[in-house]
Order: sequence, then structure tokens, then C-alpha cells
Amino acid sequence: MTKTIDVEIYGQRYSVNGEADESYVKKLAEIVDRQMKHVAVGMRSATPAKLAVLAAINIAHELMESERKCRQGEADTDRRMASLVESIDQQIPSMLSR
Repeated sequence: MTKTIDVEIYGQRYSVNGEADESYVKKLAEIVDRQMKHVAVGMRSATPAKLAVLAAINIAHELMESERKCRQGEADTDRRMASLVESIDQQIPSMLSR
């Protein structure tokens, strides 16, 4: 069921329509708000729109880094699993001949 959730990001109130859990939407808004405030610290003057774009770029960067780390972890797991299977395969003939 679609519902409206009110959030505040960088001093502005927004109404978000959707089916997501209210606490989840508020957490997303907190992430965006925190990132905009973080970006604003290093800037003398910037419009909220510019801060929002820079915050979005930072959040997208964090997402891509997380995805890269996840893929790397999966690749590491695949290599370890292949190594274990190979080791087991090498041990089976000697175990069967006993």
C-alpha cells in the first residue's frame, strides 16, 4: 500500500510516496542529509542543488566501492572453494586405496 512519509533533508521537508517501511525511508533521508552536510563543510558557498548533486556522487561512489568489494569477496571465496575441492579430489584416491 502506498503511503506518504515526511522527511527532512538539509533543512527542507519532503514528502516521499511509496511502499517502503517508514523507518527505512527515514534512514535513507538521514544518509542523504548527513552526506550533504559533510559536503557543505568544505565549501564556502553552494546551493542546496549543488550540494545534493555532490552528495549523490559521493553516495554513488560508496555504492560502487561496496559492490567492488562484494565482487572481490565472491571471487576470493570462489578461489578458496576451488582450492579446497582440488585438495579433496587429490585426497580421495589415496583414501579409497586404503
